[in-house]
Amino acid sequence: MPITGLVITFNEEKNIGKCLDSLFQYCEEVIIIDSNSTDKTVEIAKSKGAKVYLQAYLGDGPQRTYGLQYCKNDWIMNLDADEFLDEDALAFIRKKEYENSTIDAYKFRVKNFLGNKLINFSGWYPDSKVRFFNKKTAFPSDHMAHQYIIATNEKSVNVHILHYGWESYKQVIDKKNQYSTWAAQQLFEKGKKVSAFKPILNGTVAFVRCYFFKKGILNGIDGFAFSLIQSFFSFMKYVKLINLHRAIK
Repeated sequence: MPITGLVITFNEEKNIGKCLDSLFQYCEEVIIIDSNSTDKTVEIAKSKGAKVYLQAYLGDGPQRTYGLQYCKNDWIMNLDADEFLDEDALAFIRKKEYENSTIDAYKFRVKNFLGNKLINFSGWYPDSKVRFFNKKTAFPSDHMAHQYIIATNEKSVNVHILHYGWESYKQVIDKKNQYSTWAAQQLFEKGKKVSAFKPILNGTVAFVRCYFFKKGILNGIDGFAFSLIQSFFSFMKYVKLINLHRAIK
């Protein structure tokens, strides 16, 4: 049963070539939904044989949903441009057990890297995501950030995606800052309200959990830094939500 690769991109010229080389190992076609990149992302993608469609960014979930209309196959491998299947995940795909299964979405474990350093502490491993699903019965949520796949029959498998998302702490913090903005906006649109104490409480709990209970304390300055980053996201999400409500008063 053939697979379509689906990737959403914006200025990914550093990653898209390797991403496509990896996807074409097991995908019959690859669809790129590009958010009007200003670098060579589109040029590289087309040169590698991907089909490219331009769409101004709609948010994480909606952008992926938009791309499904161009995917001719039911089974979708929906990776980010900086994600690649590890050898165990490639072996899982090549066995093709999914073809005769009632499962319509598979959740893989994610290995996150800062540069070439594996971040397997502070709550960053075992991370997991559904990236492989059947579009007949499974589909992305409408979340602006941290979308997930809504499926009929999901299964977690102990195979891995390699995520080379950041080269520096600045990139990690910038991404978390953007995610906190989107998360706050989504909570605001749902009418969610919180007290002024909520950011402090959640930020503190996030740090304690990641640093003391998720092995951050055993990983030196990196463990402390990634615990703080998790705390920062939780804190800023609710601070921004409070400010959104203040702005309409």
